Amino acid sequence: MIARNILMFVLLVVLPDLYIYRHYFKRRKVAWWKRVLWWIPCLFFLGYIISLYDDKNFTPSDASFLYLFLFLFGVLVVSKAAFALCSGIGLLWCRWRHKRRNWGSLMGFLFALFVIYVVIYGSTIGFRQFEVKRVDFYSEELPDSFDGYRIVLFSDVHVGSYSGGNQKILARAIDSINAQHADAICFAGDLQNVAPQEIYEHRQLLSSLRAKDGVFSVMGNHDYADYIKVEPAEEVANVQETMRLQRQFGWNLLLNEHCAVHRGGDSIVFAGIENDGRDLDGKRSSLEKTLKGVNDSAFVVMLAHDPAEWRRKILPKSRAQLTLSGHTHGGQVSLFGFSPVSLAYSEFEGEYEDEGYARSIYVSKGLGGLIPFRFGCPGEIVVITLHKQ
Repeated sequence: MIARNILMFVLLVVLPDLYIYRHYFKRRKVAWWKRVLWWIPCLFFLGYIISLYDDKNFTPSDASFLYLFLFLFGVLVVSKAAFALCSGIGLLWCRWRHKRRNWGSLMGFLFALFVIYVVIYGSTIGFRQFEVKRVDFYSEELPDSFDGYRIVLFSDVHVGSYSGGNQKILARAIDSINAQHADAICFAGDLQNVAPQEIYEHRQLLSSLRAKDGVFSVMGNHDYADYIKVEPAEEVANVQETMRLQRQFGWNLLLNEHCAVHRGGDSIVFAGIENDGRDLDGKRSSLEKTLKGVNDSAFVVMLAHDPAEWRRKILPKSRAQLTLSGHTHGGQVSLFGFSPVSLAYSEFEGEYEDEGYARSIYVSKGLGGLIPFRFGCPGEIVVITLHKQ
């Protein structure tokens, strides 16, 4: 993660320290030992970043050390960057308008305090929160027998972030899912961070999910072991192990497959397409295989991890009335109603309807994340009730 964006991290570390040193240390002739102390955190962060430069994996093997590093980075580095940015803008304003007092420094100080608050809150209280959200979906094509059918959707658990003491957060979420007494549970992918070994300590919890018609799941991008560099044979073995574990839990894992659920003489179809996301090569996902043999008049609930699949494949090439996705995490950060992920996805959180096709997608904010951090964007469990229009 850091190695792939090394230049950005280096600049974030060095530039704010240079600015503050020049304007608040050098000009005021601060004692030499204070100057040395000032540069110690900078050298620490640079040393860590450089140590990761040759690491081909997306995250280091010791995730807890990565989490500690990112926490300190947010508190010590990003806050200084916020201060330096505001102070620098204020300095330019002063020179342009021939003013002496730089109010940008005061604004920068307040902004830095806000950044520290966001980092501390998001890494502690924010990550531990989740909500149960209730949604009603109406369709003329829903069979009469399924009026009132309840589906619980959850996604992006990233169980590697719930190790040790954090497992009790996952346990609360599992209890909340079971408490809904759903007809079906749908998991929209990203069970792990990078490797199936993270799942082992959570097997009992994940196996305890219960619904009348079972649990339906798909694989997310993190479930395909693309984020660690190993030999091809080991990569295949990791993917197979993740699939095996989901089936061991009693989940109905859908790999370009579908499954019908019956109520009397009526039925609906749960279908799951493998994840390709924005990969236009389509190496894994096949909508044709997924819906092979499904009648055009059937009511289809499609599971697709990445919501980008909806407009690119599902809408123009199928009649799936409701698509359930995750992947975006809602951005994990929302400030005054704005999430940065909205710049990358047209459908990134909540329910969206395409009037031209008269079909909908629900994009879950997920439960967890590779980085255990959430601010203004709590995890969610979604209870979707189907209604005959």
